[in-house]
Amino acid sequence: MDGSVVLRDSAELLVSGPDASVLRLVLLLPLSGPLGLTGPSGLSAAYLAASEVNAAGLGVELVPVDAGRAPGAVAAEARLLADAGLVDAFVGFHTSDVHRALDVALRERVPYVFTPPHEGGPRGDGVVLLGDEPARQLGPAVRWLSERLRLRRWALIGNDYIWPRSVHRAASRVVRALGADVVYERLVPFPWADGEAGFERLVEELRQVRAEAVLLSLVGRDLAVFNRVFSASRLAGRVVRLSGALEENVLLAGGGDDSGELYSAMRSFAGQGDERRIALAERHRAVFGPSGPVLDAYAEGCYDGVHLLVALAATGVLSARRAKAASERLLAGAGDPRSWACAPLGPPRTGGFLARADGLDLTVITRL
Repeated sequence: MDGSVVLRDSAELLVSGPDASVLRLVLLLPLSGPLGLTGPSGLSAAYLAASEVNAAGLGVELVPVDAGRAPGAVAAEARLLADAGLVDAFVGFHTSDVHRALDVALRERVPYVFTPPHEGGPRGDGVVLLGDEPARQLGPAVRWLSERLRLRRWALIGNDYIWPRSVHRAASRVVRALGADVVYERLVPFPWADGEAGFERLVEELRQVRAEAVLLSLVGRDLAVFNRVFSASRLAGRVVRLSGALEENVLLAGGGDDSGELYSAMRSFAGQGDERRIALAERHRAVFGPSGPVLDAYAEGCYDGVHLLVALAATGVLSARRAKAASERLLAGAGDPRSWACAPLGPPRTGGFLARADGLDLTVITRL
């Protein structure tokens, strides 16, 4: 079998029906809305993973579903596909309010791999989390920056939904444990209709409270607009910004940053020079060329999520009841190593990195 991949439309499946000869995976990606700028990266990486699996002799089909819509609409479509027995599993990244709706809709039905950073807490049977919760993702970065730059006055700014609220709670505990203070906290609607004018007001309020650092849990377009406004202000280069959602697509949308004080804490970055990242980039470039979508952290998560579902299928545990425990074993390196036979780069990495914006690039400065 060659490495070609069939992309199916969900409406087409309702007509054609199930196909037991292939493994059908639904890609739950933001193809519209404030996070839509990241969707093509995730789609291309999932396609790459599926092409590797198909080249190894198995059959995987992908069914893209726009997870940038309202949570109820996304959950309803996902549940319809699952209840009709048209698909085998779900994988992707999206906001946590969409994620929670999907958790309920897919519970005890089919496996669902959620790949990005998440807010923590319990999940239903069949839900597998690949990303980190806030204390693990951002706690080490807050400590590293606070200790080296002697930051004492932190501000917290995010969108008003589940993940940013969890980030604020975790960050407040970390900041206070360091003997520093949270001097400003704000959650704004998602997406924020006030746009640049609203963010200009926030930047002025940061100046008034004399913030030395800002932890940003804004996402997508809102994060890009905030950074663009901030870069044009007098605070640029004087106040540190740290984000847990800044990847290369959002950095580019915000016009880049040369302040030297914009940081991101993520699982990986496009320009990272370790052996696995270089190999993944070469494989991606071979399929999509030099002008393909950016291979950001969200994309790598989708790539790994597809291979994890294939590994579960290969060991006969691709079910809602068994997926979570089996995934924990596979990700920990336990179980049959042949499970990853179709994954040329093996299981996903663990841990994360801290990077600093350098124009339109994010340069890794330390492992977290």
